[in-house]
Amino acid sequence: MTLTFGLPVTNVAGVSYIDLSQCASLVNRRFYRQGINWAIAGIKLIASPGLTGEVSVSKLPNTWVLANSWEKSMRTWTKMNRESLEETESVRPKFLDFKIYADALHHDAGFAGNLLPTAHTEGEWISSKAVVPFGPASPGNTAEFEFVAVGQNFPGASTATGLNAVSLIEGYAASRGLPYNPDPNTPADADDADGSTPENWMAAIFNDGTDQISEVIEDMLFENNQPPYPFEGDGIHGDTMYPGGANNAPAMQLHDYTNFTTSSIGSISRLKGGNFPCGLIRFDTTNWSLGPGETQNVLMLIDMVPGSHRGYLCESMTEM
Repeated sequence: MTLTFGLPVTNVAGVSYIDLSQCASLVNRRFYRQGINWAIAGIKLIASPGLTGEVSVSKLPNTWVLANSWEKSMRTWTKMNRESLEETESVRPKFLDFKIYADALHHDAGFAGNLLPTAHTEGEWISSKAVVPFGPASPGNTAEFEFVAVGQNFPGASTATGLNAVSLIEGYAASRGLPYNPDPNTPADADDADGSTPENWMAAIFNDGTDQISEVIEDMLFENNQPPYPFEGDGIHGDTMYPGGANNAPAMQLHDYTNFTTSSIGSISRLKGGNFPCGLIRFDTTNWSLGPGETQNVLMLIDMVPGSHRGYLCESMTEM
């Protein structure tokens, strides 16, 4: 119930990733799918005495956009596999699972760069692939992509795998309709409810010698008829603006932050617990008081929460 890691820090900014499903699979010697919204009780960091520096923790966004984009992407990938295996079901891998990267940096490093629990040996943990036909542009040809949760489509070929990636949130945004602009699409004559020849005579009947209805409707023509968020076609923005996609908050969600100083008691810091979609955690380390080329490991303890899902408190991403 407590996972132990060595978090590497240097005198330059660094990034590390943890996949809780991968770690739980290793320490329990059983398969935990990545599509789990994991709960953790907290994180403890223990640095060497006198060592100073900063650590921030990020996770996939706790939004309906992330939840729905993960589910639609997973179901699209599942449908692709199901249709391909219709005549050869027997070759389906036993541990086939929808595995994604958190962001572009995670994709570039590959799963081989994930931090693993101390003293545990890595098993097979391979990312999912989407095989996309070129279509009429080049019949018979396909392209293979991996998946990133947040950020833009096609961030570049991964140094680890050589494959480019597609974004769950960008793919979801591109596959959905947008709010009608404006809503409601008010008739141009709606505020013509005064004078001797009002087009909106039904409203004008209730004028009772005042100009109130005409003025109220005129206000409503130009106010509160668009959603309170940016979107493609709203008259300002030229592309879809889903949070976590390429054009709006294109990054993971900050979860917590700590700063080790010379006055830190016992060189120990505690970070809050919470839920982590897909079990993916990013750690950014900056400003550590080390010499050029010097690396140290900060001891990191992640406290899990007991529960009914094979011993842990968590839920399927489809229930997020």
